[in-house]
Amino acid sequence: MNTLIYTLGVVVFVLGVVISIALHEVGHMYPAKKFGIKVTQFFVGFGNTVWSTKRGETEYGFKSIPLGGYVKLVGMLPPAKDADPHEVRKTNTGLFTQLVSDARNAEYEHVNDDDLDRLFYRKPWWQKLIVMAGGPTVNIIIAVFLFCVVFMGFGAMTPTTTVSSVSDCAISAAEEGRACTADDPVAPARQAGLEPGDRILSFNGTKIDEWDQLTTLIRANGNREATIEYERAGDTKVVTVDTSVTPRLDENDPTKTVDVGFLGVGPTETMQRQGPGYVADVMGDYVSGTAEAIVHLPQRMVGVVKAAFGAEREANGPISVVGASRVAGELVTVDDPSWAERTQRVLVLLAGLNLFLAMFNFIPLLPLDGGHIAGALWEAVRRPIARLRGRPDPGYVDVAKMLPVAYGVGALLMLMSVILIYADIVNPVKLT
Repeated sequence: MNTLIYTLGVVVFVLGVVISIALHEVGHMYPAKKFGIKVTQFFVGFGNTVWSTKRGETEYGFKSIPLGGYVKLVGMLPPAKDADPHEVRKTNTGLFTQLVSDARNAEYEHVNDDDLDRLFYRKPWWQKLIVMAGGPTVNIIIAVFLFCVVFMGFGAMTPTTTVSSVSDCAISAAEEGRACTADDPVAPARQAGLEPGDRILSFNGTKIDEWDQLTTLIRANGNREATIEYERAGDTKVVTVDTSVTPRLDENDPTKTVDVGFLGVGPTETMQRQGPGYVADVMGDYVSGTAEAIVHLPQRMVGVVKAAFGAEREANGPISVVGASRVAGELVTVDDPSWAERTQRVLVLLAGLNLFLAMFNFIPLLPLDGGHIAGALWEAVRRPIARLRGRPDPGYVDVAKMLPVAYGVGALLMLMSVILIYADIVNPVKLT
């Protein structure tokens, strides 16, 4: 049965990835068509064409490798300065010059005079910005939607003011998990007679509504006396005990410990639906974590290369879609989750993937969307500056000049993908 559920998790995740890719490309295509730009192809995947159909001037289809997609917007590259796009230069001196020239020629091979006003590069900068930002923006919308479904629809495990566990002794955070010894001081909660199931009502006269509020008060109490009001089996009781000072994890830096007040109780967690503010906080954490992951991606790829040849694989290191699919299969089987939990786990994984795709695509380098966005913004800046300085219109930004960079970045991304996929096959990230 687990094998079947594992396979289902992988299939659902891959289907979600394909849909996300398709919607990303729709984010480019829809505004492009609205602005009159000629769109000749819309494909999900790379490699050989599996299926396609033509509707109007656009061919829609799927290719054999579902690791990306593309929309063919005619006229992405402007012709060379003072050149007729219908005239093809046969040769150029220099490898990169030839590459740029060949790319321009391919761009205008099927352009006729009726298409000149529909070319991408001839559109206003703000239209180009909207078209190129449309794809990553759709991924952000998908991520927000999925996070809302998970946390506002299903909910999140939330600590309540009801006690689930009482510590036997007061030990530092670094020693948590070990058995208590005769030399360890008794935990204040144990001294006070608190038991699992007790609901904390107040602490030193302050009414307790949330567990985090109680934690803050306990940590600030040091080794002073505390008066605790709680409810047990419908009866309200009050107890007084001195909290102890114990090294606990620093709330601002979990890698450090600080000496704070300690009581020795753990909360009962229940699934509770959250509001938009909670979703915003989660999104903020994911954005911060994703940005950090992108910045350290080259460094972490070194670890992936080592893992591909037998070294230990980092649990929180980068993975490919293949690795993410395996993680999806494990998420729906590990710890025997309910179907609601399985759904939540896959949706959170897809939401995180969409957020990563969006932020990665905003990097201002070709061939990523961010490279074209940067070109549109530079065009928006330099033209008015030229007017203010009384200089001739500099014209459209020629992104073709950055094609050598695009080829280099593209080759690097392909190499990284191959390494990640290989590592995910021979030494995958495992949850258990």
